[in-house]
Amino acid sequence: MTPSSRPPFTGGPPVCLPGTDSGQRWIFGFPDGLTAEVHTLGARLHGLWVPDRHGTPADVVLAPRDPARTADTARYFGATVGRYANRVAQGRFSLDGKPYQLTTQENGHCLHGGTDGFDTRLWEAESVHTPERTGVLLHLRSPDGDQGFPGNLDVTVSCLISRDDELSFSYTAVTDAATLVNLTNHAYFNLAGEGTGDILGHELTVRADHYTPVGQDLIPRGDHRPVSGTAFDLRRPLGIGEALARPGAPGGYDHNFVLSPHDGRALRRAAVLHAPATGRRMEVLTTEPGLQVYTAGQFDGSVLGKSGTPYRTGAGIALETQHFPDAPNRPGDPSTVLRPGDEYRSRTVLRFRTRG
Repeated sequence: MTPSSRPPFTGGPPVCLPGTDSGQRWIFGFPDGLTAEVHTLGARLHGLWVPDRHGTPADVVLAPRDPARTADTARYFGATVGRYANRVAQGRFSLDGKPYQLTTQENGHCLHGGTDGFDTRLWEAESVHTPERTGVLLHLRSPDGDQGFPGNLDVTVSCLISRDDELSFSYTAVTDAATLVNLTNHAYFNLAGEGTGDILGHELTVRADHYTPVGQDLIPRGDHRPVSGTAFDLRRPLGIGEALARPGAPGGYDHNFVLSPHDGRALRRAAVLHAPATGRRMEVLTTEPGLQVYTAGQFDGSVLGKSGTPYRTGAGIALETQHFPDAPNRPGDPSTVLRPGDEYRSRTVLRFRTRG
């Protein structure tokens, strides 16, 4: 399948294709608009076809050609990650005076929910289709003690496309014991088309006055700092290559941006990604307080993409809406605690447009 081709879908209700090692494959969308492919392994966005300024579609989401790679170096590509997206230092936290130890991996820390996070699970799926929106609802039960987290957690993720070219992710969760929840989708985007090159010529805007400094192990260090005068000032559109050439972000971005303003309820603009070569523009709106920007600085060509192109540094960019890294150990950050009787709710919308 070439980067500009469409999947075998021409409209109508979502289609469930035969199962593979990646679980069920669901394809849905609207004619002449967006079309998505979602896999139930990891509640994973595997593909997203978006028209350019001439109406020609391209798949703008990175994914490995071999689905088995999602078990190793490509495990987070497009996946729903949790229970806790991002990092928890040493995998340790205390809740209501009781200490907990999570499974750990990267540098001895817990990353994206642990060694066997939500990205490795087969989710249950059902279709949704109305004249104005189409997609899938994905369900998962995470048992008490899963990866060290307390409480039975029931999670639902909706992945829906609207007729006005919006892809939305809505997350809900309930628990029977106090626990931590922080969910996001980990898709990598290249608005020129997957496998067509890097994203250094894309323009990025992030609506954040502060960011979270981190150490070499990417665990937060100190308080949030103003972006003004730093490599993290993306409040006006800036070419990603130009931004990364600034001193202060060696290896690229893998940092949390503190979005403003934030009230935890209303959708508001977090970021805009624009590919001048194709005219595709993706606006990110969210109810979350933070945005993790990752420019794929660790891609080394070992993952072969859907179009047969090795993914190297800068092949895509992840814009992960979420709460902050290591927030359970940082009392000043927004809480990620969910208690019985409450409902975790989070929503992110990707709004696609074209510019001449």
